[in-house]
Amino acid sequence: MQSFEVRGGKKLHGTITPQGAKNEALQIISAVLLTAGEVTIKNIPDIIDVNLLIDLLADMNVKINRISRDTCTFKADNVDVEYLHSEAYHKKSGKLRGSVMLAGPMLARFKKAYIPKPGGDKIGRRRLDTHIIGFEKLGARFSYHEDGFFHLNAAELKGTSMLLDEPSVTGTANIVMAAALANGVTHIYNAACEPYLQQLCRMINAMGGKISGLGSNLLIVEGVEKLNGTTHTILPDMIEVGSFIGLAAMTQSDITIKNAGIQHLGVIPDKFKLLGIQMNFIGDDIHIPSQEIYEIQKFMDGGVLTIYDHPWPGFTPDLLSIVLVTAIQARGSVLIHQKMFESRLFFTDKLIDMGAQIILCDPHRAVVIGLEREQKLRGITMSSPDIRAGVALLIAALSAQGKSTIQNIEQIDRGYQNIDDRLRALGADIKRV
Repeated sequence: MQSFEVRGGKKLHGTITPQGAKNEALQIISAVLLTAGEVTIKNIPDIIDVNLLIDLLADMNVKINRISRDTCTFKADNVDVEYLHSEAYHKKSGKLRGSVMLAGPMLARFKKAYIPKPGGDKIGRRRLDTHIIGFEKLGARFSYHEDGFFHLNAAELKGTSMLLDEPSVTGTANIVMAAALANGVTHIYNAACEPYLQQLCRMINAMGGKISGLGSNLLIVEGVEKLNGTTHTILPDMIEVGSFIGLAAMTQSDITIKNAGIQHLGVIPDKFKLLGIQMNFIGDDIHIPSQEIYEIQKFMDGGVLTIYDHPWPGFTPDLLSIVLVTAIQARGSVLIHQKMFESRLFFTDKLIDMGAQIILCDPHRAVVIGLEREQKLRGITMSSPDIRAGVALLIAALSAQGKSTIQNIEQIDRGYQNIDDRLRALGADIKRV
């Protein structure tokens, strides 16, 4: 198992470009199963999770042509449906939660699907109820078998009206893909409205689908008989953009984020501004100048600032780990409230070992008391528990004094493309061992 060795304390300088969005890619690549036509996808991130999903499609007999490192064509005109019920699929898909999104297009086009117990990050309870209840409302029947699969069958999917019990992004994506080829109109209330979900809907519409309400929490999907091929470009990864903003602040670096997709970032820049981080917006680029001190704002009544996650257009939970680590060297205090996942803040014990002043109040809340750069973090040996916490620990290591070793970096590689090479280009002292 590989590790990162990091010698921190260096100020970085230069330009970095975010990869294609991981969370969008998993939806978009799953959607190629909706058509027998050729689909070209551009700006695909070269990361473990996405490559694993592409491998799964290849195993299903989908024709794949890698035109370049970030562009592929897919043609699902001879899909091996039963492969999804094989032991090989069960084993491979268990490493990837995103494989659950194959169910929607399979159910829509082939009237059957198999969902294995999902893999991915161990960050707390992540239910499949929203997916399966939505499929049932469209007319599918579901059963759980001792072989570890949820079996879904539908002689016909019919449009309906449904209220999702939670605005799940993957749940909404799965239901939208199933409804795209259903008979009739489907109204999805309390739908997720993240930019990546909007991108999926735009892609389906470009294939001949009829989806309206994009960007709202009511999606209306008018089913069509057939979808065609198309070309789609994935957005820049907003989580990488936020990670690079936090990295620049923590390491007192001067960094420009090129082609950041600013119009799709929502409140992300605003939340980092609340930490006192300066940013200059130049076209679609974000320049973060070197700052000696950044000061956390307080509420108008003088109360301690709280930053919490919320469904879009609120603040994404994937960046709370980055905000938490960035606050370590700030002036002032902040309460981080992770509402959605009950295990995502447990990595703070490693930051405390490095010298951070953090009080873990309970599984969902942590108070960070800024060090104001009066003392540096110290390098230690630690292990990456999940993708986002792993990068938060990497940012801490890059700002720390001495050598840090980060183990289990496959978690980081699942979501960040060649992160060590890209950081070295900025002047970081990091190597893979």
